[in-house]
Amino acid sequence: MERDRDSDSDKVMRNTKVGMKEYQLESTFLHHTYMYGGCRHCSYTCICATGENSSVLHYGHAAAPNDKTLKDGDMALLDMGAEYHFYGSDITCSFPVNGKFTADQRLIYNAVLNAHDAVISALKPGVSWIDMHKLAEKIILQSLEEGGIIVGNVEDMMDQRLGAIFMPHGLGHLLGLDTHDPGGYTEGLKRSEEAGLSALRIVRELKEDMVITVEPGCYFIDALLHPAVENSKTSRFFNHDAIKRLKDFGGVRIESNLHITASGCINMTKVPRDMLEIEAVMAGSPWPLDDSIISEKKRSRDS
Repeated sequence: MERDRDSDSDKVMRNTKVGMKEYQLESTFLHHTYMYGGCRHCSYTCICATGENSSVLHYGHAAAPNDKTLKDGDMALLDMGAEYHFYGSDITCSFPVNGKFTADQRLIYNAVLNAHDAVISALKPGVSWIDMHKLAEKIILQSLEEGGIIVGNVEDMMDQRLGAIFMPHGLGHLLGLDTHDPGGYTEGLKRSEEAGLSALRIVRELKEDMVITVEPGCYFIDALLHPAVENSKTSRFFNHDAIKRLKDFGGVRIESNLHITASGCINMTKVPRDMLEIEAVMAGSPWPLDDSIISEKKRSRDS
């Protein structure tokens, strides 16, 4: 099931073109998951957001029905999961609608991908999910600081909860018969009141055989950025020119489904993640990529 559904993500990428409607991307996904994966239902309403819509965390509902026209230079954020024999999946892919990352898109995408990969590398039984959330925040902030989007000491930013401005949702959730499976707060555990941490759907230590999503994101949400830029405690951290430039960027989210094992985890999500993979697939290369294609793309990128 995982392989069937994942193959549909690359089909959506490959068929994405400027001038299409967001709902056409949703339609492509729905067709292939049913036609070739036997998945009659989705786990939740598809989120097919492009441009500034990708900063709306649960875009795609009845009042915003995936109806924007795809524009050259937009990022797409597609959060879609098929349901198979009552069990849900929850996958998010982000990519440029024209098939080529700009410099800003590379910076933001890699910030999120680095956080995604670091968390997955650290997952195993006994790990605190709160620690994983903070790890993702820190890596995103470090990447933004290195890229000149924000300035100052990252530890000071963490103390001021700046990570919650760029990632206002939790890192992930348990996954099973429900997309947001229960069990994240067992008896005696309380929800934090700190920004960002208050959005966590799970605060437990991980256990073997849990299935959980890892979904860091980085968004430019004016309703969060404007107060933070004006706040005397956090204003000093922002490169104001860069924030203005990225005002309509939207956001990037990367989400995979993980099975916790005795010694680590298994990533069940096999979709194009590296920018090289995404650009190659959108240019027409088959997925998974052949080694010769990867070598050729790397030579072209490094030349």
